Amino acid sequence: MTIPTERKTPLQRFRVPVLLLGTAVLMVAARGLDTLVSGVPVLRLLVGLGAAAGAIAGYTWLSRRVENRAEVTELATAGRWRGLGRGALIGAATFLATMLLAFLFTDAGITSGSFWACLGVAGSMASVAVTEELLFRGVVHRVLEERAGSIIAIAVSSLIFGATHLLNGNATLWGTLAIAVEGGALLAVAYTATRSLWLPIGLHFAWNFTESGVFGTAVSGAEGELGLLRTVLSGPDVLTGGTFGPEASLFALLCCLVPTVWLLRRAKLVTRR
Repeated sequence: MTIPTERKTPLQRFRVPVLLLGTAVLMVAARGLDTLVSGVPVLRLLVGLGAAAGAIAGYTWLSRRVENRAEVTELATAGRWRGLGRGALIGAATFLATMLLAFLFTDAGITSGSFWACLGVAGSMASVAVTEELLFRGVVHRVLEERAGSIIAIAVSSLIFGATHLLNGNATLWGTLAIAVEGGALLAVAYTATRSLWLPIGLHFAWNFTESGVFGTAVSGAEGELGLLRTVLSGPDVLTGGTFGPEASLFALLCCLVPTVWLLRRAKLVTRR
């Protein structure tokens, strides 16, 4: 007797491309909204937070519809605030350590910025952190891990994450490799250690916000914005990151290595199925 199998819908048959496309659309839409309101800080904050919440809702709906999942466990509400808080603490502390080393070993100039601009950057970075984590960890890393295991998922998703930053205006090959190693790997192991997107979202947001919203430096090869402060680092590119920003500095690589190793030791790696 043959047991009939459940018929898959067209969306379910093309699960991976649909998830990739759908999540990429959410990311592009969030970027577009941010550009539209970039000149109005308070509106930028509200729109950014709204875009982040909308992206989470959209990803949840898409994942349930396409993957037929009763629960989207990587966005489970249990432990949400704890994950966001821990991630934010790790992200902010890691970037502060990076800047401390930069201040000690380069010529750094700091002037006052704008509190209101800082608020606007917070909204922008919230939408960036959420949409990028949904795409790169929620889809790319998760799907790769299902098929090839944790190590390959960490390596490949990190390289893809780094490669996308080549599109930024001041991108360099070294900066792209640096962001793949320090950012991509750190965020990938943050997800692997918790099987939750909340920790990497909090980490990603706090790193970017501290970098741009507080210190006002360039982020990943994109033009720097006015933040709470305006910081200029002068010295060898290997120490300052050059036009790419502090993420392309040796200090960022060293500082990110510490939480990466710490989280990796706590991760439950899965092997290829």
